[in-house]
Amino acid sequence: MNENTELTTRNEGTGELVHRLPVAAPAVDIYENEHEILLHADMPGVLKDDIAINIDNGKMTLSGFRRVQQIGASTWREFTDIEYRRTFSVPQSIDIGKVHAELKDGVLRLHLPKSEAAKPRQIEITTV
Repeated sequence: MNENTELTTRNEGTGELVHRLPVAAPAVDIYENEHEILLHADMPGVLKDDIAINIDNGKMTLSGFRRVQQIGASTWREFTDIEYRRTFSVPQSIDIGKVHAELKDGVLRLHLPKSEAAKPRQIEITTV
């Protein structure tokens, strides 16, 4: 975790401290079959509304924020707010209009369907 994301901004002249979220790359498994690329990203504690998936110019960025509510005064704290962020190259064979995602049990499942032109096909040979 060597990267940080600024959560609040410093107001000039007020001396307000800037709170930074640690950034972690989520663990990811990637599978491919003839119809799609399937990506599983481990993002524990992240709610659906706190996840963003952006695909632009051949790059896909996943990001999500986990926010932990404190109940009472903490005497020991290892579980904290965090941003998960990871960027991937996306092949041009992906049909971006049909990309969809689902979140279950802290795992984001991202379906990247291949366009018809990219799917393998059998060429029939005829005799003359």
